[in-house]
Amino acid sequence: MAEVEIPSYFLCPITLDMMKDPVTISTGITFDRDSIENWIFTRENDTCPVTKQVLSDYELIPNITLRRLIQSWCTLHSSHGIERLPTPRSPVSKSQVLKLLNDADSPNMQMGCLRRLKSIASENQANKRCMEAVGTADFLASFIVNKTLETYSADSESEAKSESKLMCEEALTILYSLHLSESWLESVCNQELVESLTNMMQFGSYESRAYAIMLLKSILEVADPARIVINLSSEFFVQCAQILNDEFSRKTIKSTLKVLINVCPWGRNRIKALEAGTVPLLIDLLLDSADKRACEMMLVVLEILCQFAEGRAELLNHSAGIAIVSKKILRISQVASERGVRILHSISKFSATPGVLQVMLHVGVVAKLCLVLQVDCGTKIKETAREMLRLHARAWRNSSCIPQHLICAYPS
Repeated sequence: MAEVEIPSYFLCPITLDMMKDPVTISTGITFDRDSIENWIFTRENDTCPVTKQVLSDYELIPNITLRRLIQSWCTLHSSHGIERLPTPRSPVSKSQVLKLLNDADSPNMQMGCLRRLKSIASENQANKRCMEAVGTADFLASFIVNKTLETYSADSESEAKSESKLMCEEALTILYSLHLSESWLESVCNQELVESLTNMMQFGSYESRAYAIMLLKSILEVADPARIVINLSSEFFVQCAQILNDEFSRKTIKSTLKVLINVCPWGRNRIKALEAGTVPLLIDLLLDSADKRACEMMLVVLEILCQFAEGRAELLNHSAGIAIVSKKILRISQVASERGVRILHSISKFSATPGVLQVMLHVGVVAKLCLVLQVDCGTKIKETAREMLRLHARAWRNSSCIPQHLICAYPS
């Protein structure tokens, strides 16, 4: 391949790789299908990469002439190890998808239809857009709700449960793979679907539990708080904690943390999260985590939970609670430092018993706050740190690092 120069008009203008499936967009420029679909639909650009013109529509027209020219060139240069590119499959039509959805109404055809839908979705972005346009996502959401009712009802036979579970997990895989638009997520979001996904987090396979929480993340970001978010069950928070405890992939952990950040400020959700053991779990994760973004998100969740007395008590009951929060300040990022200082501020303002203040002194909190005053880390953080040092200067007067003017503010 390296010995043969590929003609420039065979290359995709975005990636400079050989075109495998050339398509032409509304500006008249030809690209490889995968590359231009990634540009338009995944990266959400509405302009031509070459001309910078706004696209009048997103239709991708196959450039059959160029494709045949590329295939002929590959055949002529086969002696150099170049393989002929296969003729790509045409995108699925709306009628084909609708037929599969209609056939899926028949119980004995459901699994076969789901597997065909999964195969179609995996082929290209055009198929996914077509599937969403004809209501595939609505069908799958309704299918999941109905099948979870069958799967987890007490009077279901074990064999029927097993079959329903497999189909439910297959439907969830397809639904997640569609990468649905925000407008669809808003329209489909309802209490029944959230409860069904919670059941799948509890009883599903490893893969299904991951897909369930990642889909819930997307749904809850656009959900109506008054209708959905404040009505989350206690089991929902138990399963979020279990996923964090099982240490899934980084993406799954971050999705779970994002879910907690979005839902914990509402209603009784903070209490439910605390009852699920979230605070000690997050502290344990902070002790081992080296992922910058994950640490930031853990501290955000802790800061939300420490706004409650019960949350502060949970943090103080953990032997490493105060120490790990203090340790993360000035070590991760500006966001982590801000959240860490806020957590310590909540402790020092509302839970500052003499014993707690001595623990904060001994584990290095006072030294860290003094360091915050000396480095460039933001005005707000400095003001909060200064307020804590001033507030407890009398209790911490024996610390060698506390500024003299703060000690003098509280003479013996």
